[in-house]
Amino acid sequence: MFRFRRFRTRLLVIILGLLVASLGTSYVLLTRANRSNAIAHIEASLASAMDVFRFSAELRQQRLAQSAQVVSADWPLRTLYLQDELDRETIYSLLLSYADRLQVPIIAAFDAEGELLASTIKGGTTADIVPFRLLAAKADADATDYATGFAYLNRELHGLVIVPLYAPRPMIIGWLGVAFPIDNALAQSLKGTTQADISFLGLDDSGRRMLATTLPADQAAAVAALSPADPGLQTRTSIETIAGEPCVTLSAPLALLNSPPAGIELQRSLNAELAPARELENLILFVSLAALALASLAAFGVARGVSQPVQELAEHTAIIARGDYTTRLHPHRVDEFGQLAASFNRMSEGLAERDRVRDLLDKNVSPEIAAQLLRDGAVLGGEERVVTVLFADLRGFTTLSETLPPRELIALLNRFLERMSAEIERHGGVIDKFIGDAIMAIFGAPVAQTDAADQALRAALAMERALSDFNIELLAEGRPALAIGIGINTAPVVAGNIGSHRRLNYSVVGDGVNVAARLEALTRHAEYRTTILVSDATLSAGTGHYQTRNLGAVIVKGRAEPVQIHALDGIAEVES
Repeated sequence: MFRFRRFRTRLLVIILGLLVASLGTSYVLLTRANRSNAIAHIEASLASAMDVFRFSAELRQQRLAQSAQVVSADWPLRTLYLQDELDRETIYSLLLSYADRLQVPIIAAFDAEGELLASTIKGGTTADIVPFRLLAAKADADATDYATGFAYLNRELHGLVIVPLYAPRPMIIGWLGVAFPIDNALAQSLKGTTQADISFLGLDDSGRRMLATTLPADQAAAVAALSPADPGLQTRTSIETIAGEPCVTLSAPLALLNSPPAGIELQRSLNAELAPARELENLILFVSLAALALASLAAFGVARGVSQPVQELAEHTAIIARGDYTTRLHPHRVDEFGQLAASFNRMSEGLAERDRVRDLLDKNVSPEIAAQLLRDGAVLGGEERVVTVLFADLRGFTTLSETLPPRELIALLNRFLERMSAEIERHGGVIDKFIGDAIMAIFGAPVAQTDAADQALRAALAMERALSDFNIELLAEGRPALAIGIGINTAPVVAGNIGSHRRLNYSVVGDGVNVAARLEALTRHAEYRTTILVSDATLSAGTGHYQTRNLGAVIVKGRAEPVQIHALDGIAEVES
């Protein structure tokens, strides 16, 4: 009884342990999946927000360019430009009117050579004029009606547009430049559209500085401190802790006309994204704990009633695990445990039968060999047979292995071997072994075939056709076509199990096998103009009519006597 109680306790502990492990693992996987999904969702939304900014800036520049083109055609402005003595004060007065009209703070007028005539830049320096000149040079070189870009004006980030003044087209008499600020108001507008915080950071002698942002002051300072000194040219995504808040950040460069790139950083709070998922996680955790408590009570009750039959079954399982399939349970119950004991007895019988079959089948791979073993119930011994041996080898496999990744190479090789093996087996052949990218097949053993030679020849032609169809698929996938070489020979061999008492392999050995392998190797010679070489012995053993070419006698490696070989081109049509 003490043993039963101890077993019951162990069973209860195991069940509860498995349940706790299962619930804990599920909870951890759920939280990780929620976090991963949240990060992926934020990254996608930040990428969309970056696209929105670039699209909005480009659209704003295009609209300003169109408005500036309309302004550049104003008669008063063109009249002033056509005067011999340019009235800079009047031009400045017009620029103030145009700035109010275009709703931009900065507008500047230049002569045809790019010299500044007037601008609304307050406290501007010569450096503030350079970006407009660069845009004018770009528009002039590209022969376009406007050019756009980004630059610092008065140390603040602006989007710039410049348009030429014609009198008439294509004569350029001056340039009109317009700029709009990229400031906190623009950042807030973008946040309202994208639901993401956005910051623009500049680079000067003192390091990174915040140009515009939607973040509070403490978070803005943290972003400026974390941002790289050089934003580089690549967009990157990272997870950063900003003022104690984990955030997903998307950083991207903003190219400037005459300065190092500015930086654009978009952030979204990871905790805010995870908030709905966390509520679900907490609910699942509560339900899991309640289920664990109920399961503990149920397991304790069940364990009290099942400890003895379970222990008997466990002991019997240990007996089966040792390989003893003769011992039987003697059930004295008519309930489910009695049925389970009877099932254990049937399982023992089945395992005994399975081991007998496995012991036979594990030593052979061919279905034909397996069928003969199961039918006869005897171990095959070595015997002399006249068989037809077929060797097939994939051409250029070494070159192919250098160009394809290993996973793709194995997948391609398996597809090739599947097609070739199917044709061999369809014609009654037995796959003896796969040698890398090569196949050795036997016709006439272990099951005798009266037409083994004919079946081997037809299988070779079918393999050639199957490869042609396979190459069509490969070409459609953008892969190079494959080539094959096949050698066939008919000869007496010794067929039987080769190996040790622990592991056997049914195969054939003899000079005839070597000849078939050498014929396959000879298909590499271009002068034969064939992929299938067969020996005279195979053609003589066959009864079919084939299209062949006599290639004469050759000396093959490892054999003193020459072998008469033929190229197999197809099956001949017989007149009735």
